[in-house]
Amino acid sequence: MTALPTPRGKLTECRNLNDLTWLRVGGPADFLFQPADIEDLQDFLRHLPAGAPIFPMGVGSNLIVRDGGLRAVVIRLGRGFNAISVEGNIVTAGAAALDAHVARKAADEGVDLTFLRTIPGSIGGAVRMNAGCYGSYTADVLRKATIVTRQGEVVDLSPEDLNFRYRQSDLPEGAVLVSATFEGPSGDPEELHARMSAQLQKRDETQPTKDRSAGSTFRNPAGFSSTGRADDVHDLKAWKVIDDAGMRGATLGGAQMSEKHSNFLINTGDASAADLEGLGEEVRKKVYETSGITLEWEIMRIGDPLTE
Repeated sequence: MTALPTPRGKLTECRNLNDLTWLRVGGPADFLFQPADIEDLQDFLRHLPAGAPIFPMGVGSNLIVRDGGLRAVVIRLGRGFNAISVEGNIVTAGAAALDAHVARKAADEGVDLTFLRTIPGSIGGAVRMNAGCYGSYTADVLRKATIVTRQGEVVDLSPEDLNFRYRQSDLPEGAVLVSATFEGPSGDPEELHARMSAQLQKRDETQPTKDRSAGSTFRNPAGFSSTGRADDVHDLKAWKVIDDAGMRGATLGGAQMSEKHSNFLINTGDASAADLEGLGEEVRKKVYETSGITLEWEIMRIGDPLTE
């Protein structure tokens, strides 16, 4: 890769990414850039060689980096991008702010963004993936997303610009999302915190929160999140079709489909990225054979496999 601009933030060559993902797997990126602030990010992107690929990375909660690593400049936002502010019912959060922190801060101020509390990861990923649960989605409350373009310009995008779908949105190629503005309904802070506590308890009872996972592995074939209501049906939930295919608890190397929740792919301790992705593909094949349903990955997989 040609010479890169010299930023004020931290630029590291050949940086292993395994310790930056929740699954703790993956090879090195050509470069890892951690910008000091938005101006540093703008300047870096503006002077980056046109042919240099970039990959904006959040906290790695929904990501498999393949064992051969990533031929790109990985951009990871940190402290300069995690501020949270609340004015009335408007909540503005930096892309690096954790979803759980945003939910708690909003609740403190009587704003209901409680669905974010149990979603792993940061706000940048929540916007990109239109994260949601309990029948609520990021798209329902987003009013504006702010990006820095590949040309180094700060641009505001509307929900219409993002074209939200189930677990998907459209961000311009090469753009880095730096903040998002939400508008949530009013609520009593005590009641909002009580609701989040109940949601956390339910999550811990039903999901392998103590294991090394990346959240839900596959999108629900039904095309929407669990609603949490008593009349919620499970026929087209990913965990149900995985169970029906007999793949709960299935293993490959150090990878396992969780016994506690079969749509959670876990690293039992010594899994490679190839183990994890390979097991996921075995599950997809088995589900298709038994039900005719093609599961779509919710976990993002990036980079190159390890070559001999």
